Amino acid sequence: MSQTFFRTKSVEQSIQDTEDPEHSLQKKLGALDLIVFGVGVCVGAGIFVLTGQAAASNAGPAVSLSFLIAGIACGLAAMCYAEFASTVPVAGSAYTFTYATMGEFLAWVIGWDLILEFTVGSAALATSFSQYLAVVLDGTPLQIPEAVATAEGGFINLPAGLLVLAMTAILVGGVKISSRVNQVVTAIKLIVVLAVIIAGIFLVKVSNWVPFVPPSQGASGEQGSALSLPLVQTLFGLEPSVFGWGGVAAAAAMVFFAFIGFDVVATTAEETKNPQRNMPIGIFGSLAIVTLLYMAVSLVITGMQSYKDIDPSDGAPLATAFVDVGLPVMGDLIAIGACIGLTVVCMILFMGQSRVGFAMARDGLLPTWLAKTHPRFKTPYRLTIIAGIIIAILASFIPLSELAHLVNIGTLAAFVLVSIGVIVLRRKRPDLPRSFKVPFVPVLPIIAAVVCFYLMLNLTAETWLRFVIWLVVGVLIYVFYSRHHSRLNRKG
Repeated sequence: MSQTFFRTKSVEQSIQDTEDPEHSLQKKLGALDLIVFGVGVCVGAGIFVLTGQAAASNAGPAVSLSFLIAGIACGLAAMCYAEFASTVPVAGSAYTFTYATMGEFLAWVIGWDLILEFTVGSAALATSFSQYLAVVLDGTPLQIPEAVATAEGGFINLPAGLLVLAMTAILVGGVKISSRVNQVVTAIKLIVVLAVIIAGIFLVKVSNWVPFVPPSQGASGEQGSALSLPLVQTLFGLEPSVFGWGGVAAAAAMVFFAFIGFDVVATTAEETKNPQRNMPIGIFGSLAIVTLLYMAVSLVITGMQSYKDIDPSDGAPLATAFVDVGLPVMGDLIAIGACIGLTVVCMILFMGQSRVGFAMARDGLLPTWLAKTHPRFKTPYRLTIIAGIIIAILASFIPLSELAHLVNIGTLAAFVLVSIGVIVLRRKRPDLPRSFKVPFVPVLPIIAAVVCFYLMLNLTAETWLRFVIWLVVGVLIYVFYSRHHSRLNRKG
């Protein structure tokens, strides 16, 4: 059994599998498409929701440093992703990379992890879209009845479910259609974000940034329960605290959700023209743009109003900040931009989920009939439709806004394995052509893995518990189904 767990799929075999007519994807994406995909998925909940929540609950004005820390962690991991994606231009992202380096079992674990990440993320963002849509339509003839506006106060979250079904149709229709939709919506989002920055600069009060890093405070009794504390505090016996530098680190782990876009970019490697050139450009380009935008917006919102006045439970803190300073028109503009923008974030996370599942099905770790592509559109339509139905049900009936941490821990776990995988593949296959190489190997990948793991430790023990349960279920599926149906097992 141990040989089964550690058998690897060669890079050559992974690339050869992409040429099978029934399981091939069209190469339609260029560097600009990839940058827009990355920016499109990042400019969403992070800017419109998490900025205010992290400032109010953890970091104060220093939330901009939290975004910088998260961006640096992503940048380190991005180098590893760029080397892998340009060397192994195959659908599946971290799953495919792990399969080529550390063996089938770890590849399954990370694939199972990514399915959770993208499924929960897209469903949660569909729910967020519904909340913003209710704000936009409130008081108009099109106001959504409460019974169908939310799964919490009503019977069903109908807008969220319908959004996912619409995204399913777009994704089945082809990746280029998805890219065109994303470009239009991302342009709208960027206009809104730039308007926020430009208008907000004139409303900043420097006194609101003092102190920039608020002094550390003890957690309240409610926050002090073991499961709700960051795991690093529980493991090392640290005093529960908010704000201070510990709060900055905790906020970095929280806002990491805002940086998962380049991970989705890597899942489209097989559909990219000249991936050796375009994948690194897409990954680094999108990451650099969103890091600067996040830091600018976080400085504006904490400069416009004191972090003490931000309601951490507010689902639209940016809009509220402008309403509070007497600019309700900007608040409406932000709500509309967020509503439109979240549609694309949902779509791109959904696309990432379908590509990872497609790669796993093509390898036999999931039922192989799921990997058949549409004869005309060349998309994994069966998997996309089934996943769309599942995500639509989750978004319609289950409030998922609290699961952002679960998405974060899955993403960070993938980053750790990819960072280690670069070192392994360099030693196992130094002969492979690499159009982009991570500098200072193995030092830089090790730093990337350590930083990402440290951010994982700053997530709550409850998040770790849920994550472990999901992984245990995945291990059982692998042991009793996937390892027996693997294409490598049939060849052996």
